[in-house]
Amino acid sequence: MAPLNLTRYCLEEAVRTQAGTVGFRFINNDGHVDSWTFSEVLGHVESAAGGFLAAGLAKGDRILVCLPHSPEYAFAFFGAVLAGLVPVPVSPSLTRDEVNFLASDSGARAVVTLEAPPAGIEMVFSPVDLTDRPRPVDLPVTDAEDPAFLIYTSGTTARPKGVLHAHRSVHGRALMRNSWQGFQPGDNVMHAGALNWSYTLGVGLMDTWAAGATAHLAERPDHPGVWLERIREFAVDVFVAVPTVYRQALKYGRTSVVLPELRHVLCAGEPLPPALLDDWTSTFLVPMYESLGMTEVSTYVSSGPDVPVRPGSPGRPQPGRRVAILAADSRSEIPLPAGQVGLLAVHRSDPGLMLGYWNRPDEEAEVFRGEWFTGGDLATMDNDGYVWFQGRADDIIKSFGFRLSPVEIEAVLESHPAVAEAAVVGHEIDPQKTLVSAFLVAASSNEIDIAAIEAHAREHLAEYKRPHEYFVVQQLPRTANGKLQRQRLQL
Repeated sequence: MAPLNLTRYCLEEAVRTQAGTVGFRFINNDGHVDSWTFSEVLGHVESAAGGFLAAGLAKGDRILVCLPHSPEYAFAFFGAVLAGLVPVPVSPSLTRDEVNFLASDSGARAVVTLEAPPAGIEMVFSPVDLTDRPRPVDLPVTDAEDPAFLIYTSGTTARPKGVLHAHRSVHGRALMRNSWQGFQPGDNVMHAGALNWSYTLGVGLMDTWAAGATAHLAERPDHPGVWLERIREFAVDVFVAVPTVYRQALKYGRTSVVLPELRHVLCAGEPLPPALLDDWTSTFLVPMYESLGMTEVSTYVSSGPDVPVRPGSPGRPQPGRRVAILAADSRSEIPLPAGQVGLLAVHRSDPGLMLGYWNRPDEEAEVFRGEWFTGGDLATMDNDGYVWFQGRADDIIKSFGFRLSPVEIEAVLESHPAVAEAAVVGHEIDPQKTLVSAFLVAASSNEIDIAAIEAHAREHLAEYKRPHEYFVVQQLPRTANGKLQRQRLQL
């Protein structure tokens, strides 16, 4: 098998063709901007790799990267991959117990951190330890099937589990670059996420650098409206974020700002409400392309420059991928006909698919069905190949004999101009009775007229889909990366 290393794949072509071009900018809230050429980025990454290997770490060793969102996080992660190690991205917001769990579960030998190390760790590195190290001479050789990184699920539905990805994942990512992202050499790409998230590491750095574009990351701003100013200031061609960031930018930002370089924006991480899509495109006249994915395979369904947007659908399976809808109530491997709800499945042959769950053979067996991987997303596929997301299988509400998609109900509620955000969950009041509960965030300082929302629901939803109770809240519970945490809304 031919050698393949994820870090080399992402950086070496850009270094060869445009070594002196700025490849990475990091924007601080105090206004200071740090910049590195592609050659300098690779130099920092090689220095980190040399530091790890000189300390005695060996190919395949796991290493936690537990730093604040910073350039040093990126250099440590890609340096570990270059050295043949398996980095484990860790959020700095995790508690001590949560970090200890990741260290123990992954069997990590080392950690890069500014804090006290987790229990049982042999080696501790600070960013200073990885700076100005000699370029490593004998880097371990990696191939396509070797482990490249271990990323833990967010734990929004269960205890976090490690998802192990191979170096070949870059070939899966190339499919989304061509059909969703539309990155071009020389583009300025800005991602609003933090580096502990696969969405940011993947789209914000891996895909951007592999395309020969300049990556822009930033501290989380004190005011969400700042993103629009950053897009203008850095002449961003493609901006990448979750729906929450776009919603807040429209609400708090200076929407009169002119964004002449912005070609399109990308949205993923949670379903994109049609009302938000309409608000963005009508305000800025800039296309928004959505994608659907998961930690285990990244994004594999999307709209894009060559795939027309259909509001309410994330798009079609990207060319080169085999995607099907399988029955949710059996182990059948036969795809369902168009229009039927089932589990969204990706074929085992997909190069972006994980190697497997780390030390979770039983859970891994549950998600593989013959030649298909089923990650728990419910959806339909229409005759044109567009996928219509219905929610997570474990989010489906069973109420009075009906199976209801919270995503569908939320989209209707958010289409009312008084509602900025909606979240719908099941409220079990006894073993035989579950009510549909809707939590609403007002679009402005005005109070929400529940009677008007009920009338809106009667107009747009069948009776059995309408919420039985409504609650107005200041905000919805979300993870640090903006994902809705439905389980925290249980009454």
